[in-house]
Formats: sequence, structure tokens, C-alpha cells
Amino acid sequence: MDLLTRAPVSDAALRATTLARLRADRRSRSRRTVLTVSLLVVVLAALLVASVLLGGLGRVDLADVLPAAFGMRTGLADYMIFRIRAPRALAALLAGALFGLAGALYQRLIRNPLATPDIVGISAGAGAGATTVLLFAPALPFGAPLAAVAGSLVLLAAVYALSLRGGLNTYRLVLVGIGLSGVCTAYTNYLFSVADQHSIAVAMRWLIGSVNGVDWTGVSTLATGLAVGVLCAARLGRPLGSMSLGDDLATGLGTSVPAARVAVLALGAGAAALATSVVGPIGFVSLISGPIAVRLVGADRAFGIAPFIGAALVLGADVLAQHAPLISPVPTGVLTALLGAPYFVWLILRRRPGATS
Repeated sequence: MDLLTRAPVSDAALRATTLARLRADRRSRSRRTVLTVSLLVVVLAALLVASVLLGGLGRVDLADVLPAAFGMRTGLADYMIFRIRAPRALAALLAGALFGLAGALYQRLIRNPLATPDIVGISAGAGAGATTVLLFAPALPFGAPLAAVAGSLVLLAAVYALSLRGGLNTYRLVLVGIGLSGVCTAYTNYLFSVADQHSIAVAMRWLIGSVNGVDWTGVSTLATGLAVGVLCAARLGRPLGSMSLGDDLATGLGTSVPAARVAVLALGAGAAALATSVVGPIGFVSLISGPIAVRLVGADRAFGIAPFIGAALVLGADVLAQHAPLISPVPTGVLTALLGAPYFVWLILRRRPGATS
């Protein structure tokens, strides 16, 4: 009788212990996430201040800096702070967040750190579309952002269609994306060969990646795109979570896997394209942001942290590009490429032979 009565008690105690451990682990991860976000916000605030203040303010009174950042001063303070430095800093922050969001979407959906918009060619398609408008129809209202989004979606459709042969293979998707990215680069080079010199000078920063010269129109475009992207990503969080368990189980849980996959790919492409249309194809930010976020808070919470990481990367790279000794001034994309290219090579070398995801 004692054995028969002890078994249920032991099972109940085991369940209670397991639940307690799960709750404790969840609380611990929540505290870690809150701490990480808080530290990232402090870092971003410090980088914003550094971006505005470094390099000297000339005859601008330090007390006028904050009011000037909100357009409440005139003259030199308005020109230096409100028209040049503040929009540049905010553009770097917002574009980095969009790149980080796009990379996190692709990496979580495909479960492959190589499958990011710049690696699979989405950014190249966006750059080709934006460059076409900038060279031959620069006066078209919102022409560059719309052309960038259109170019990225066209390239996404081509990459997706060519990768579906025999079932979606993520490694094939990466290789097809790299190949089509080369096609877009060749097309862009052809456009430069037939365009006039003035148009080439205007469009050149899209190929390099730079936040220099971004105005408040570009900032508002990025801010609107980021707000829409975050809201859409939040709606796609549950389908992404179920799809991480496998397509069959996700379907059993009520997720329309094909529709969700297309929606995530389109959202990631749109986010990367919008950022590219304003600041150019700043490379490797979407590749790096996700893995850093995973190391900081774990894979299940990295999705919400990656935009903060991307913002810190681009804003920090821009501060270094402006003020670092020996190397400055250089375009922001040069520094992100110096950091991201070795990481990309390392990812390629560490892949197991025959791996498909």
C-alpha cells in the first residue's frame, strides 16, 4: 500500500519541481533580456551623443546643442546640428535597426546564419533598383525607396523560385542568391557606364554605403518603415515560433506555412530594401546582428534584440568612420565590411560537408 500511495506523490513532486525550474529559468532569461536591452539603449544614447558632439562644434554654444537637435535654434547651430549631424546619427540608428530586423527574420525562418538579405542578394537587388532611379529619374517622388523595394522583391521572387527545385534547400538559396547578386552588380556597373558624371556622383554612395548627406526626409522614411516592420514582425512572431518546430508540426498547429514563409521573406526584403534606399547597401550588418543577439539572450529571444544590435553596429561604425585616427574619414559601409567579411568567411569554413541548413 505504501508503494501505491507514494508513486502519485512522487509524480506530483516531480511535476512541481520541473515547473518551478522552468519558471525560474524563464525569470532568469527575462531579467537577462531586460538588462541587455537597457545596456543597449545606454550604448545607443552614448553613440548618438558622440555622433553629434565629436568633431567640434566651432562657435556653437554647448547649451544650444539639445535645442538645436529639435530645430529650436537658428544660424550655425541649426545648420550643424539640426540639418547635418542629427539626421545623420538618426539615419544610422534606424537603418541599422532595419538591417538587424531583416537579418533576424531570415535567420529565424531559414535557420541558417548565412541566409541574410545582403548575402542572398536582396540588398543588391534593392541597390540596383535605387540606382536605376537615381541615375535616370532622380526627380521622381519617392522614386529611390519604391524602386529599391521593387528591386528587392523581384530578386526575392527569382531566388525563391530557383531554390524550390526538389524542395526548398537553404544552402541552394544562399548560392542562388550570391549568383543573382553578381548579376545585379553587373547591371549596376552597366548603368554607371552609360550615365552622366553628375548622376554617377549622386548615386555612388548607394554602392558603398554611407549615411553622409541623409536629410530629415530620409529619417522619416526609415522611421516609418521601422515602425511598420516591427508591427508586422510582431504579428509574425507566433507563426515563426511554430515553424521552428518543423513544417509538419507547424501545419498541425494551424499555421499556413507557405503563406507565412512568403510573408516573412517579403517583410525582410522590404526592411533591407528601405534601409538600402536611404543609406546604401551597408554590408554584413544583417549577418552579424542575429548571432550576436543569440549569444546575448538566447535563440528564442534574439529576434527582438537584433534590431538594437544592428542599430549599435551601424551607428558605432559611422562614429568610427568620421573620427577614428588613421582611417577616417571613410564611408560607413567600409568599416562594416571589414568586420563582416571575415565573419562570413568563418561561417563558410565551419560548415559541415553536406550540410543543407
